[in-house]
Amino acid sequence: MEYKAIRAIISGGGTGGHIFPAISIANKLKELNPATEILFVGAVGKMEMEKVPAAGYEITGLPIVGLQRQLNLKNIINDIQVPFKILRSIHLAGRIIDRFKPDIVIGVGGYASAPLLWKAGRKKVPTLIQEQNGFAGLTNKILAKRAGCICVAYSGMEKFFPADKIVLTGNPIRKEMVPASAEMVREGIELYYDNPESKRLLVVGGSLGSGTLNRAMKRWIEDGRPGGENVEILWQCGRYYKAGVDEFMAAHPEVKGIRHTDFIGRMDLAYAAADVIISRSGASSISEICATHKAAVFVPSPNVAEDHQTHNAMALVRENAALMVRDAEAEQKLLPTALELLSDPEMIKILGENAGKMAKMNAAGEIADEAYKLIS
Repeated sequence: MEYKAIRAIISGGGTGGHIFPAISIANKLKELNPATEILFVGAVGKMEMEKVPAAGYEITGLPIVGLQRQLNLKNIINDIQVPFKILRSIHLAGRIIDRFKPDIVIGVGGYASAPLLWKAGRKKVPTLIQEQNGFAGLTNKILAKRAGCICVAYSGMEKFFPADKIVLTGNPIRKEMVPASAEMVREGIELYYDNPESKRLLVVGGSLGSGTLNRAMKRWIEDGRPGGENVEILWQCGRYYKAGVDEFMAAHPEVKGIRHTDFIGRMDLAYAAADVIISRSGASSISEICATHKAAVFVPSPNVAEDHQTHNAMALVRENAALMVRDAEAEQKLLPTALELLSDPEMIKILGENAGKMAKMNAAGEIADEAYKLIS
């Protein structure tokens, strides 16, 4: 295939689960032809407005917002403004397309992808949807009617999208996410742990953090860390929860072998050094854990549309590639489940090997190829 220079808009965001795949797709397009021009479109005030420029790409923001889940006066007032912000975002999306003149628009999910892809469809610009989850959201199901191609991470998506538009590519991941070498393990241990002979548990709540995972950790510590002998833990509590966890840990100075942080700079090394991982089951987290061939205990977030994180996790559980603990049971069962797994090297090996079989390492390349097919 000839990879000519193209002009592409990549739209979406809101969470790292949308942003990092989007950046991976952009990096692949630039790798195939450095003369390709890429513009990101996100939602004003969301994480992508910071992360995308940090990755070296231009981004413009739309005033698009989503409906609030909690019913209170502030959210009611905000929801009244939603229709006007949607109409404004659609208008601005049209102006962005007219000015940038893209050869293709790629949507990765999140608020901003809806007006961009809808307007691109109306203007006859080819569109591609990258659906990360095992249960498609309403926005992508609507946008799929005009999309030229829908790249998915899980089989069985015909119940959401036209079968003739679906391509099973997997989710794009950061290129450094690979099965751990001995050198990566050594570096990870030196960076994040004290005792190379200990069993190592990584608790990762994502960039924003997870209240459920943090509460489970706190309860286990307050209970005296049962079963935690010779176990070291790297605990990513997230920036929203960092101050509270700082205060909690300061009140428990006797606790050793737990390192907490709001952000992990070298996730590749954190994954490499861990024997077992506790994580939410967002699409990007699952894809990276599969790519690194790691054993994991997933705790699906209940605060997502259509409970898609449970569908994501169950895709691995059915293949004996991961364990799962329900969010409502996490405070009681999560740490005991993870520690029991830590004491079973054979099960760790089985889960890691089966997770690795589900990894799709060239997802960004396959998505880029589908984009070129639509353009041509």
